[in-house]
Amino acid sequence: MLETLTVQDSVELAVVERSGFVESRHAGAAVVLSPDGEIVARHGNADALILPRSSLKPLQAIACITAGAVLEGEQLALSTASHVGTDRHASVVRDMLTEGGLTEDDLGCPASWPSDSATRDDLVREHGEPTRVRMNCSGKHAAMLRACVATGWPTAGYLDPAHPLQQHIRDVIERLTGEKIAHTAIDGCGAPVYAMTLTGLARSVHRIGTASDRSPFALHRVAGSLVRAVREHPWTIEGPGRPDTIAIEKLGVFTKHGAEGVMVMVAPNGTTVALKMLDGATRASTIVAATLLARAGGLNDADVATLADALPLRVLGGGVDVGVIRPGIGI
Repeated sequence: MLETLTVQDSVELAVVERSGFVESRHAGAAVVLSPDGEIVARHGNADALILPRSSLKPLQAIACITAGAVLEGEQLALSTASHVGTDRHASVVRDMLTEGGLTEDDLGCPASWPSDSATRDDLVREHGEPTRVRMNCSGKHAAMLRACVATGWPTAGYLDPAHPLQQHIRDVIERLTGEKIAHTAIDGCGAPVYAMTLTGLARSVHRIGTASDRSPFALHRVAGSLVRAVREHPWTIEGPGRPDTIAIEKLGVFTKHGAEGVMVMVAPNGTTVALKMLDGATRASTIVAATLLARAGGLNDADVATLADALPLRVLGGGVDVGVIRPGIGI
């Protein structure tokens, strides 16, 4: 059986400090690329296989656009999002479906309550129920369906790894990572997710994050347009007050977290980081990624400090700050 990095492959990436006592440690691996795409730092085994989970969404979104889906602005940004299901998110996803002659029933992702607590509370008071459009991956699924409609592929069964859409997505992923897919799994939303090395993921996201929407190459133009859409509409990628959205707003980065502690981040100058927390925790991923970019010269230390203040990193005791989640000694 294939597996991800081991404890022996990992280094300490973050710690949780309470009242001067380190009570938890997050181990994992990370790799940092220069603006030119060269590896400038490795922490742990960056060549171990990982499942990128939702950090794969930028690659899947690009594949959908190159397959024919015509999406711009907020809709394009939602195609790569793990959104929290606010009314604003749901409205854009519904528009993506309607403009393609589709309905919410065409979505293959499971029904879900919004993860935004205020929106969920409102729905409960209104006797609402979980719906597919509120699921955090609904934008990705809407983009997949739009690609099928544009190309003439059947929308039924669009999540099957053998479906022509998924075969096209797989081909694009291999082009961007420079690696052959090592293993195919099924993500939480029902779509295929592919095993790759952390280094391969970093290289693919570096290519996306440094692409120009004026490139003579179609794949690069699509990637550049996607990054610009996310930076112009940071609320789409996750939601107000959430780590990905905060990082984009504060630092101008292109970033995307994934389940099980995966994170990719590209600084405005192209410096790129990809990391995997071995325990699957996400609470420290954003600040660790930003810190690694700063140490490689991609971000300003003061800006990273400002980001840290805006993220939910404080450890509370009796309702007051008694500690912090911070990068560890392994980086």
